[in-house]
Amino acid sequence: MYNSAVNVVGRGGRVVKKLFWTIVYTLSFLLIPSYFRFSIQTRTELGEFANIIMAVPAIVAFTVSYAVALRNRELEETLAALDSANRQLERAYEMLREKSELDAMTGMFNREKFIATLDKMRRKSDVGTLLIIDADNFKSINDNYGHLTGDEALVLIADAIRKSVREFDVLGRIGGEEFAAFLVGACGVDATVVAERIRKTVEAIVFEPRKGTRHKLTISIGGAVTTDSQTLPELMGAADTRLYSAKNGGRNRISIDTRIPMAA
Repeated sequence: MYNSAVNVVGRGGRVVKKLFWTIVYTLSFLLIPSYFRFSIQTRTELGEFANIIMAVPAIVAFTVSYAVALRNRELEETLAALDSANRQLERAYEMLREKSELDAMTGMFNREKFIATLDKMRRKSDVGTLLIIDADNFKSINDNYGHLTGDEALVLIADAIRKSVREFDVLGRIGGEEFAAFLVGACGVDATVVAERIRKTVEAIVFEPRKGTRHKLTISIGGAVTTDSQTLPELMGAADTRLYSAKNGGRNRISIDTRIPMAA
């Protein structure tokens, strides 16, 4: 990108130079009528030499035309280079924007992007279910095996969640070991089926923090159904309440409020 910018500046310098000479040639061309009258007046005095003098304006006109064409080509090349550089900048900006919205470890939306997308999606759907998913006893993994091993466990859990939902459902990592999924248009039995599928998929993970040592991974899930009549904080609070219920009930379980909130 830097080299492209340098090339654009170099072309710009050449364009200025060409523009200068074009102005000189143009001014010369404007003097042609007076010069032409002078050459006619002196033709009889100079004889055949006047034919040579008469050819000068044509040469000047050709030179000016060529200079203008060359300048236009240089300008077109400069505009093309600027357009290419602009596209590269736009692509770089888009990549940076997307990167800033994703959790670097799991590739899911980060908390801010998830909440913004959740708010947008729930306005497009009459109903949906928010699941808040928390890894059980995760501190013990970090304490016994280290944070790098804990990160590996989080990636495995995130992959299991991703495999268990639909392509258009919204996923995010909203805390250290806490994830969220918004099941678009799903409620009641459908939401319960998806939540239970997530739980079982995580439970089936073969996780060996050390060779020959297996550590069982489990999650607790709390969920709540939403409608347009419910605010986002109310929805998050309802799902959190259900998550605590699942934790207090023994972990490795789901607790979903399948009732659809009544409009006020």
